[in-house]
Amino acid sequence: MSRIQGVMSALLAQGRKALIPYVTAGFPYADITPKLMHGMVAGGADVIELGVPFSDPSADGPVIQKAGDKALAAGIGLVQVLEMVRIFRQQDQTTPVVLMGYANPVEAYNFKRGTQAFVNDAADAGVDGVLIVDYPPEDCVAFAAQLREKGMDLIFLLAPTSTSERMAQVAQVASGYVYYVSLKGVTGSGALDLGAVEAMLPRIREHVSVPVGVGFGIRDAATAKAISRVADAVVIGSRIIQLIDGQPRELVVPVVRDFLQGIREALD
Repeated sequence: MSRIQGVMSALLAQGRKALIPYVTAGFPYADITPKLMHGMVAGGADVIELGVPFSDPSADGPVIQKAGDKALAAGIGLVQVLEMVRIFRQQDQTTPVVLMGYANPVEAYNFKRGTQAFVNDAADAGVDGVLIVDYPPEDCVAFAAQLREKGMDLIFLLAPTSTSERMAQVAQVASGYVYYVSLKGVTGSGALDLGAVEAMLPRIREHVSVPVGVGFGIRDAATAKAISRVADAVVIGSRIIQLIDGQPRELVVPVVRDFLQGIREALD
């Protein structure tokens, strides 16, 4: 059982929902990420999604794009992200970490270091899951197997436009959890339609046996609590980026910790 599966199973047994915050690695300061990750755990995070900066993040809106651009300008790439996870693991051996990003950095990493270098190095660093936005499930059978051999999960996005065929394809290779994108469009866009989410999740569960997390559009404790009534996990990203953008270094961690504590209390 992977670390993600263990956490999700324990929460299910307790009747609780997972809180999964996202932050772009290297934002808002290049060296603050491991400390920020610990602050997220202190705030009640069950799993951390760590964004790998990329120059053309097709699924991300302007908030996360701006964060990625700033991190890239500070020299943050996949090598540095893996090092951040290693530093985090020096003090935390239990909280799952998921790398969220795009195919290009992974392919470039393997091109320079060898075919399975990313999988091997991610496992060595202490990564627990990988969500590659532009990897289609039908092309990921071998990749999923490589990750599973190292105790890592391959996580996929599903959207309001996902067909039953696509859900079935995802179900064949996904593990850990799936991430349902509650809105059509990019991160940080639009208002959450709870009714649409409530209607979609039973359809997803007809095909997918792993837990279902919901993200995009969750900005506060009220929306998180509403989503938690139907989802297994709540994912929050753009709002966290907005909260720390422009904050002085000493306030970044407490701002996120306090925000997540409010979400955690609402979920519980």
